[in-house]
Amino acid sequence: MSASTEPGTAGATDGRTPSISSIAAEAGVSIPTVSKVLNGRPDVAADTRARVESVIERHSYQRRRARQSSRPALIDLVFHEMHSAWSTEIIRGVELAAAVERAAVVLSELGGAHRPRQEWFDDLLTRRPLGVILVLAELDDGQRHQLATRNIPFVVVDTAGEQPPGVPTVGSANWAGGLAATRHLLSLGHQRIAVISGPTTMLCSRARIDGFRSALESEGVAVEPDFVRYGDFYVNGGYSHGLSLLDRPDRPTAIFAGSDFQALGVMRAARELGLSIPEDLSIVGYDDVQVTEWIGPPLTTVRQPLREMATTAAQMVFTLARGERPPNERIDLATELVVRQSTAPPRS
Repeated sequence: MSASTEPGTAGATDGRTPSISSIAAEAGVSIPTVSKVLNGRPDVAADTRARVESVIERHSYQRRRARQSSRPALIDLVFHEMHSAWSTEIIRGVELAAAVERAAVVLSELGGAHRPRQEWFDDLLTRRPLGVILVLAELDDGQRHQLATRNIPFVVVDTAGEQPPGVPTVGSANWAGGLAATRHLLSLGHQRIAVISGPTTMLCSRARIDGFRSALESEGVAVEPDFVRYGDFYVNGGYSHGLSLLDRPDRPTAIFAGSDFQALGVMRAARELGLSIPEDLSIVGYDDVQVTEWIGPPLTTVRQPLREMATTAAQMVFTLARGERPPNERIDLATELVVRQSTAPPRS
């Protein structure tokens, strides 16, 4: 069927099924212009694109679902920012699921932004992948609508913030992870415990600190306000906050770092200040990336099932691409405390 006669799957406001030609007439543009907008072509003026998208949204127009054989077998995997072992686990998990479906993975990074630029998004629409997986990234209302009208499903992994209803997400039990890490330190006898989580804008950061607070409060241990820090999930964040916390007369005897990389930064700061781990300072990380069991001492950490999270997200995308709904649209996988040699009772 040609572009000029291809019907949508949703009815117009008068009960009739809209066509590309009727959308073009209402928007006051040509049929090829509507086709360009639907296919994500960049050579459309911004005001023209907005006018066409408005008509598409008003009629709840959707392109007829293409046959699977006519769509490229691609999955777009989009990171807000890639960093070493953490990202590698996500990539491996997606590729495991993609191999079963004989699909290829297109990898993108947003340079630290949590929302893609429209130029990048237009390129994605041109590719028309089977689906999109966003890692610590999100879409605005317009971008979500553009994907919906083109039958391109998306799933968010480790969501940065609260997602609107109906957006499929896969994460881990961050609150429970923060609780388990802090309870472990309390069980060893620590009372002066600090936490260095990630940015305040990230949901997982806040959830881990909420778990930390709950563990202290349940044991009647006061939360020292200056012992609650928000870092950046990277080594430098752990190092700078570690120096600040440890170079003080009332320093903590234990630190829960919201990522393994921040824990490495805390270790460096402790050694520069002449502190031994775990004799002078106990440290717990988060994620359980591979390097944590090889450093000295091996790091006690909370294992986040990164590869399983990614595989689950990819399977959800393939399910949605087939026109089916997954059993659950919000999945939080369990975390696990892994005790190694970086934690011990405090000095008497």
